[in-house]
Amino acid sequence: MDTMSRALERAKMLVGMEVDEEAAVPQESSSFIDDFNRHCTLTTTQRLYGFATCFVSGIACVLLSMIVFFNPIKFGITFTFGNLLALGSTAFLIGPKRQLDMMLDPVRIYATAIYIASLIISLFCALYVHNKLLTLLAITLEFGALIWYSLSYIPFARSMVQKIFVSCLDTEF
Repeated sequence: MDTMSRALERAKMLVGMEVDEEAAVPQESSSFIDDFNRHCTLTTTQRLYGFATCFVSGIACVLLSMIVFFNPIKFGITFTFGNLLALGSTAFLIGPKRQLDMMLDPVRIYATAIYIASLIISLFCALYVHNKLLTLLAITLEFGALIWYSLSYIPFARSMVQKIFVSCLDTEF
């Protein structure tokens, strides 16, 4: 029984929940994110449903954007919205505060900044500029930034990709 309770505690910690939520005493917090995180308490089942709903919706938007691929403006809007939903889905698992802390970690701060900037640029080009070429370039930047941001969560993945590109582009004859 003790093994089961420890496994449950580890699972709760994995999804960002307090280990002993019932005994947790609310503390005074000065930051908006801490206050927001404290008021957004969900059960494990609710967190998993929220994650699954946002993630599936995000993937569906990304896949549906392929239907309108030849209209870069519609493609840019649906692709970017799908990425935002998929990114937001992980906040259900680990909580919004921990999500922001992980995104602003020094290891991935530049990848996060480029990814969020590319999302904004894509939406700006699609919604306000209405230029198909600029929207397509912004989507390409967004896709590359998404891959680079995702690789920041896998240990040594970015350095491995860098070495692969250097070895592929090395043109010694």
